[in-house]
Amino acid sequence: MSEPSTDPIAGGEENKRLLTLATNLSVSVALVLIVAKAYAWSLTDSVAILASLVDSLMDAGASLLNLFAVRYALAPADASHRWGHGKAEAIAGLGQGVFIFVSGLFLVSEATQRLLQPEPLAAFSIGVWVMVLTILLTAGLVAVQSYVIRRTRSPAIRADSLHYRTDLLTNAMVLLALVLAQFGWLGVDPLFALAVAAYTLKAAWDIVGDAVAELLDQELPEPRRQEIIDIASAHPRVLGVHDLRTRSAGRVDFIELHLELDDHMPLTVAHQVSDAVETSLIEAIPQADVMIHLDPVSLAEEQLDERIEVAESGAQDA
Repeated sequence: MSEPSTDPIAGGEENKRLLTLATNLSVSVALVLIVAKAYAWSLTDSVAILASLVDSLMDAGASLLNLFAVRYALAPADASHRWGHGKAEAIAGLGQGVFIFVSGLFLVSEATQRLLQPEPLAAFSIGVWVMVLTILLTAGLVAVQSYVIRRTRSPAIRADSLHYRTDLLTNAMVLLALVLAQFGWLGVDPLFALAVAAYTLKAAWDIVGDAVAELLDQELPEPRRQEIIDIASAHPRVLGVHDLRTRSAGRVDFIELHLELDDHMPLTVAHQVSDAVETSLIEAIPQADVMIHLDPVSLAEEQLDERIEVAESGAQDA
């Protein structure tokens, strides 16, 4: 049987607290960076800083979208949404991808124009200090988001963090572009802006792909599906597992499967077996929602005893 996952997953109020912290911090950082970059761009006229400013504007829009989506996704299941509201986070991720894609196209246009008509940069020191501040704030935000993702598995925070991770690289590129432009390499400024645009478009593609996969109920990865089958099959009274179906919605993995049990097994015992398998699955996959269907299978008594003896022996050896 596969080893159970050891990553601690936050639940209940702790989950809500971490998600609220991450979304609020993301919005706050984005707003601070917008003001700082707008000021730097107004003084330097650098298209690379403009690229970074547009990126922060998209960050703010995406983060605000996350703020509302996460709050909605945390609402408990109700009569109209029996599976919960988790897919709101995937919708937010899809919206982020669209925001990021539009910003990438805008940067391509602005950088191409500046490449054809280079202009010298002004207020070099202010531009440098603003970009250093940007890198430090972004790095701190990514560290907090990484912790929250490990604890909550939020796809909305994951999408937001992916974008800010790309920002770390792009902001470093902008800083280098400013330095090179100061030494007379004026063409580097728009070239770096184009590189930022290309990276932004790639990030948008990844975010949209992940969001669409969740919205279309894509199966969990094959290693995780095999882990589920191994755990369910490990119970000594389970004769087989079939019709496994899985999907994700927000932080919840939905698992549906059929267990094959001896057709002479009393209903109370069959229910105990089902509960034991469900407990094992939830221990290995926290936040899982498990639904099990029981199917009767004919098996000679000596065959069943042999299966139970082999399974129990294996458990003792382990």
